[in-house]
Amino acid sequence: MKETALRLLEDLETQLKEIELAKKETIEHVEDSIRKTISVLETLKTNFVKYKFESKKDEISFFRDIKPQFVSKLIYYNEIYNIMTNKPFGGNKTLRKYYTGELAKLKSFYTENVEFFKYYRNGNTYLDNKYFVRGRYDIKLTLDSFYFQADSRFSTSHDFKVAKIMANNLIQNYLESEIVKIENKAPLFNLTERQVQKWTGTKIALIELVYALHAEGVFNNGASDLKETAKFFEEVFDVDLGQFHRTFFEMRARKADRTKFLNSLRDTLVRRMDEVDEI
Repeated sequence: MKETALRLLEDLETQLKEIELAKKETIEHVEDSIRKTISVLETLKTNFVKYKFESKKDEISFFRDIKPQFVSKLIYYNEIYNIMTNKPFGGNKTLRKYYTGELAKLKSFYTENVEFFKYYRNGNTYLDNKYFVRGRYDIKLTLDSFYFQADSRFSTSHDFKVAKIMANNLIQNYLESEIVKIENKAPLFNLTERQVQKWTGTKIALIELVYALHAEGVFNNGASDLKETAKFFEEVFDVDLGQFHRTFFEMRARKADRTKFLNSLRDTLVRRMDEVDEI
């Protein structure tokens, strides 16, 4: 099931990128993206309901790590559609107030779900059997009302909340970029040729580093989305990481030394420290 889902996700991301390139930052772009995501989600569900997990661990992995990546895209594009169609007429001051208000809504969601947010971002697993297994909901664990109307074959009590967290990170980026446009701020990066640092190591090594830093939660207090973090590194180091999700799963499958690059970094740094001590 995991391989099927990952192939669908890869295809979806490719098609969404093509839509973006053809109709960037337009209502049509968002509408087409919503329709495409719904279509792929229906395909995922059709495949899913026929599948029986071999273990609870596999079921948890699907609802915690895989399904939210699909649903988050639908939430994101739907919210962007609402933001775009409800945008008020007026000058920069009016628009800035509008976007700031939308950012405040994201903050409210975080405040209302702060305990789960910390649980998820810190990589905790002790409640996964309740959060990400079907039919194991606990009313005391902050349930969304929609859960009781959702298809119980394809939903757990908290997989939608994970998707919402992912989507909110992307929505925040969108809103902040719109505010930057209003304020005519300089680009985030305006480097001279001599200042550019091009990544000359392997892509696998950089992907290993990106995943490690994201897992540690060192960006935006742990609130950064993995895809946006990877995109940031691609832009900064002028490198295309490709299907980094697939590369990560290949790294996980290594029989030995799964963190080869990180181990090498540690050893190199220790040697440098030893050399300095000897001077």
